[in-house]
Amino acid sequence: MKIGVNVLNFGPGCDPGVLRSWAQTVEDLGFDLLMVSDHVVITPDVAERYPAPFYEPFTTLSWLAGLTTRVRLGTTVLIAPYRHPLLTARMAANLQELSGGRLVLGVGVGWARQEFAALGVPFEGRGRLTDEHLRDMRAAWADTASYSDRRIPLWVGGNSDAGLRRAVRFGDAWHPLRCTLPWLREAVVRLKASAHEQRLPVPALAPRIALRLTEAPVGGPSRLAGVGTIDQIVDDLDQLRLLGAEAVVLDPYDGDPRETCHPQKAWQALDTVATHLCSPRTRTEPT
Repeated sequence: MKIGVNVLNFGPGCDPGVLRSWAQTVEDLGFDLLMVSDHVVITPDVAERYPAPFYEPFTTLSWLAGLTTRVRLGTTVLIAPYRHPLLTARMAANLQELSGGRLVLGVGVGWARQEFAALGVPFEGRGRLTDEHLRDMRAAWADTASYSDRRIPLWVGGNSDAGLRRAVRFGDAWHPLRCTLPWLREAVVRLKASAHEQRLPVPALAPRIALRLTEAPVGGPSRLAGVGTIDQIVDDLDQLRLLGAEAVVLDPYDGDPRETCHPQKAWQALDTVATHLCSPRTRTEPT
């Protein structure tokens, strides 16, 4: 099971130097995947959670591809309706080539009504548009003469039943975000049922979970996977492995933009996880 990290490409503490340190830390600690988020217009509803500066994912990942050598690069998640599907397909194919085949494209439908309005994209039609865009992107990538002959893994996000069905139709993996383990176990049953109904293969499981280390154990049915002591987090990852997860992305962002000004706390948590989980590699201390 591969383990990745959701890197904070936004907020008052984010700048090129911090992004460089994030990338170096993730790669040096031995993680397998570095992923960033997506917003195009920082409208008030976006700014409340993810304030400026917000570094655009394709631009950021292209730059980070040149600063790293091993770690895979991805989006968690790119909002599919925000861009023309042929533009997205072209940028993704170019990044796949320029990075040496290291791209993982995670996509979702989006949630920010004001941002949709600013872009002139109908919010209520975002599910249908996402389906159409994914279909068009797949068709574009099939034209290897115009795009790329390197296959781009497509992770489809969304915790709803519609998201499950979309992952089955278009995804190499289903990429649910920040959930409890009991919920995920039940959802995997629904994922398999959806695949059976559509007579399609079951996509791989690649969840993004929280990463919040605590000194005392965290209990209760609402505990998110990835929240608790290091022993609890290690056990969560073991349970995800047993559930068949192909990859897990750790998300150290707990919702307060001020966290971006103190990334060292997240880096230390990642170092603790890496000490317990990652294969021995040449490592440096988080900067």
